[in-house]
Amino acid sequence: MVTPINMSEIARWYVVHTYSGYENKVKVNIEKTIENRNLHHLIQDIQIPMEEVIEEGKKDKDGNPKITYKKKFPGYVIVKMLMTDESWYVVRNTRGVTGFVGPGSKPVPLTEMEIESMGVIELPKDIDLEVGESIRVTSGPLREFVGTIQEINLEKLKIKASVDMFGRETLAELDFNQVEKLV
Repeated sequence: MVTPINMSEIARWYVVHTYSGYENKVKVNIEKTIENRNLHHLIQDIQIPMEEVIEEGKKDKDGNPKITYKKKFPGYVIVKMLMTDESWYVVRNTRGVTGFVGPGSKPVPLTEMEIESMGVIELPKDIDLEVGESIRVTSGPLREFVGTIQEINLEKLKIKASVDMFGRETLAELDFNQVEKLV
């Protein structure tokens, strides 16, 4: 049964508990389900909050301190969604998900203060992207692919880019922090 959507509702951020080490798999599986079932209107974003860590005594190839990224909250994925029976079912029944954070089976959305303090949404320092520019994907399943920006969504902090995958142009939706401008 599909729950009707009250269009006055807004998508909220929810914390999803996963098996430790399954965070990336859970994110990819939810994204595939969103694509296959056309649920972009219900489940709008999935984040795995990361933090930069400077590795003591290690240097990169240029002699600078080596920086790696580590999950801020191992075992958790943050999902922005309209809470309906369908969206709850999709996320809850994704392989690797053990449940939503909240009392019993009732998920509790994060407050604005929690979202900011967790660093769930990290606004880019300067958005220097334009439609038609070439970008390189820096993370995710399309890492190292090159594409051309087709659309920019400042509200969602996402772009749509035409990515050349094995000789075929494919439209991909990417977060601002997943791309870098080619110079």
